[in-house]
Parts: sequence; C-alpha cells; structure tokens
Amino acid sequence: MSLTTAIPPRPPIPLPQQSRLGVAHLICMLSMVIWAAGLPANSVLLPILPPMALSALRLALAAAALIPFWLWREGGQMLRDANWRLGAGVGSLIGAGSLLIILGQARTDAVTVAVISAALPVVGLTLEIFLDGRKLTLALMVGVVFALAGGLVALGPGAGGVSFGLGAVMCLFSVLLYALGSRLTVTSFPTLTPLGRSAVTLGGAALTMGIAALGAQGAGLVPAADFHLMGPREWAAMFIFAVVSLAVSQVLWIISVERLGIGMAALHINAAPFYVMLIALAFGGGWSWWQAAGAALVGLGVIVSQGLPGRSTSGRDKSGQAG
Repeated sequence: MSLTTAIPPRPPIPLPQQSRLGVAHLICMLSMVIWAAGLPANSVLLPILPPMALSALRLALAAAALIPFWLWREGGQMLRDANWRLGAGVGSLIGAGSLLIILGQARTDAVTVAVISAALPVVGLTLEIFLDGRKLTLALMVGVVFALAGGLVALGPGAGGVSFGLGAVMCLFSVLLYALGSRLTVTSFPTLTPLGRSAVTLGGAALTMGIAALGAQGAGLVPAADFHLMGPREWAAMFIFAVVSLAVSQVLWIISVERLGIGMAALHINAAPFYVMLIALAFGGGWSWWQAAGAALVGLGVIVSQGLPGRSTSGRDKSGQAG
C-alpha cells in the first residue's frame, strides 16, 4: 500500500471544465445530505448497542448491501480480481475511524465531535500537499477558512465549550484515519469503479471490525450487545444508519474524492449540521438561522476555493496530479 501513489487520471468527460466541477460538487453535497440522515438514526441506536458492536454491525450491513449490488452491476470477475487483502488494510482505517468517532462522542459531547470534524478539510489538504503535490493557493486557503468558520457558526451560540482529553484525541485520530482511508480508497484500486472501490474497502472494514469486536467481547473488554432490545423502530434506524447513510453515501463520497480530491471534497462536511436541521425540519423540527448561516459560509468557501471562473481550478493538472 503506497501512500505516495497519485490519484490516477480519469478519461476526459465531454463537458466544460466548470460543468464537470459543478457536477462533482453536487454529488459531494448529495453524499453529505445522505450521510447526515444517519445522525438522527444513530441517536436512536447509541443508548441500546455498545459502540464497538454498533460500529461492527453497521459496517457488516453496509457491506452486505453493497457487495451483492456490485456483483449484479459489474459481474463476478471484478470481485474475483479485486485485491481483497489490500481492501482489508484500507478498510481497517475506515473501520477504526468509524469506531473512534463513536467512542470519542461517548467520552465528550456532540459539540466536540463537530468542532474536530470541521478540521477534515485541513487534514485532507495537508495529505494532498505532502503526498500529491497539490499547490496551496490563496483562494484555496480563503475557501478553507470560510468552510471552517461555517462549521463553527453552525453550532450556534448556545453550543457550549469544547471538551479536551482522551475523547477529543479519539475524534482527531478518527478524522485523520477517515481522510487517509478515503484517499487510499481512490489511489489503491486504479482498475475499479467507485462502486467497486467502496465495496472492497467497506467489505474489508466489516471484516476487520467484526473480528475486533468479537475478540474484544470474548476477552471481556467490551459489553456484549443485546439484540433483543432491537425492535422495528431500532432496525429501521439501523437500516438508515448502515445501508443509506454509509453504503450509498460512501459510493457518492468516493466519486467526489476521485474528481475533486480529498481536501476539496472535505469542505462539504462542514455543511452537515444544516442538512441535519433540514431533515429535522421535515419531521416537525425548528429552523436555525445559525445553521443556515454556517451552510452559506461553507458554500461560499467551496466557491472561493475554486478560484476565478475561466481558470483551470480542478485542483489537478493534466497528469492527474493535484495542483
């Protein structure tokens, strides 16, 4: 697994440059909306299932939905030729990141998780600068500042302070592992489609996290899950949390990372509180101007980071390198 492998070039798309970027950003926004739909579902499951069991079950259900769909869409030969060992390695990063964010929230609070997660664009851009040679432009720096500000504004004035300690460290490592895992999902499987890449790495994540969860439970390190507490409401929440919020969102996210780069795609995650508010609004929740203002700042950051219209702003040169 080479950390210095550049993102392979994609065949040219018969659309103007700005249109291609616009489509990629829309796909990324959609991935964030779908991912945000899982957060309310997670709040239903956390009081019932231990964090490690919840993370393992979520990954297993996501892989169980995605791998058969990949088989149906692209055939068995693609599955046989895939590097599943490498998929387990990359997937273990994604699985560990998923577990750490749950453990981190259990030891801190939602505000701390949101603040640290807002640093994902900085982490993603740092990876691209050191590993892909992306050029750090003024427009990109200003865009990241707007996106970070948007993520913090979305928390609102009554969010409270950030908790520091082991939980915050877990959240930070979760962000690092997720950014690295997302990048490696794109760079390590050049012959696979985004669907195949997502299926292989989520399958690897499910395998490694399942082994870890069973081992920890068998050794008495974590409590056993009591699935008798799961009723129709909880299983419906699990379906949303695993299949919709993870499997579907992950495919769209990998498409976004492939086309935009991990740094640019990560700007969109700071608008997630606004999407959660919209979902809650659809079910009778209230409107938050703070979250709307935060989403507007994130959107402005995405626009500014692309630079001036008419320039090559994709973040990569013709060789596929970040730039």
